[in-house]
Amino acid sequence: MTVLDPIKPTILATRLIPNVERAFAAKLGLRDDQRSLALVTCDIDDSLYAALDEATKMAEVEVVYARSFYAGSAHASGPLSGEIIGILAGPSAAEARAGLMACVDYAREKAWFYSADDAGDLAFFAHPISRTGSYLSKAAEVPQGTPMAYLIAPPLEATYALDIALKSADVEMKVWFPPPSETNFSGGYLVGSQSAVVAACNAFRDAVLEVAAQPLEV
Repeated sequence: MTVLDPIKPTILATRLIPNVERAFAAKLGLRDDQRSLALVTCDIDDSLYAALDEATKMAEVEVVYARSFYAGSAHASGPLSGEIIGILAGPSAAEARAGLMACVDYAREKAWFYSADDAGDLAFFAHPISRTGSYLSKAAEVPQGTPMAYLIAPPLEATYALDIALKSADVEMKVWFPPPSETNFSGGYLVGSQSAVVAACNAFRDAVLEVAAQPLEV
């Protein structure tokens, strides 16, 4: 592996529940019209969060549960647990399946981390989203369709790089993930125009690469 090689997520397990039991549905906070569920686990949490949001744009589904596991995929509870579980709810099995397929495709084809060093030990996520779906819009308290820079890195790198990203483009931080997250990373959601979001992602990437190349400044 070399610098800027992609680190692609692996979808570990998927299941459909065509007609969820209604007492269980109540525990999940489902509406009466949300009859079907799609379940998915993945070994990279932020990749799946972005992919779950994409699903809400491609099918009549909502993200009703998504949670990272403590300490990350290296300490997963089982071989199919990974780093995160996500649950999509829809009015029918067909919609749930369509949302799941969109989620899986996006994770595999677009929502990637990248290596910041030749060993592949230092990874970051600088992912531009041209328009948010219902999930990330709610998380960031912005209208659906808002361009977003989804930025994640290890704690020091993320803190340094977020500051540079905010100074390098006309963007606003809507969410900050203070270190440590459940998986011991940090980051944030920045919003602005599409061009500003891309510029922020590029600035964040360059700042993380700078730290990786020269960790000790003093």
